[in-house]
Amino acid sequence: MSVAISLTVNGKAVWASVDPRTLLVQFIREHLQLTGTHVGCDTAQCGACTVHLNGRAVKSCSMLAVQAQGAEITTIEGLATDGALHPMQAAFRESHGLQCGFCTPGMVMSALALLSDKPNANEQEIREGLDGNLCRCTGYHNIVKSIQLCQSGKAGATA
Repeated sequence: MSVAISLTVNGKAVWASVDPRTLLVQFIREHLQLTGTHVGCDTAQCGACTVHLNGRAVKSCSMLAVQAQGAEITTIEGLATDGALHPMQAAFRESHGLQCGFCTPGMVMSALALLSDKPNANEQEIREGLDGNLCRCTGYHNIVKSIQLCQSGKAGATA
């Protein structure tokens, strides 16, 4: 049995017929071929699958695609405009906020949601706001610096 769904992904209308057990992350990666959203743990612990659903950060491995019916989804691929990195992406590049890069899409999406809710977040609030996003490579120092650089409005100035 399949269920028809329609939603907007990165500004484009999408219609599909999916198995009702299909996770949103599977739909994004396998049906839409948007592989920037990563599957890390399958248990909503690592945050690598974070996307924006109607402007809020959600872990796409913990919800079904049918639950996104009618929603507006933004993935990491939807942030760049005309080939130019989003300021948060530029900040991660400039401040070396990544090593292997596996967690980076989820970190960027979570960081954007954090700054949307708390535009003047201090270092402690940034660290708390990243709770639920795991990075196995870094000590989070440069991730926090990246978010602060974006927050300052200076990201991309050196590009």
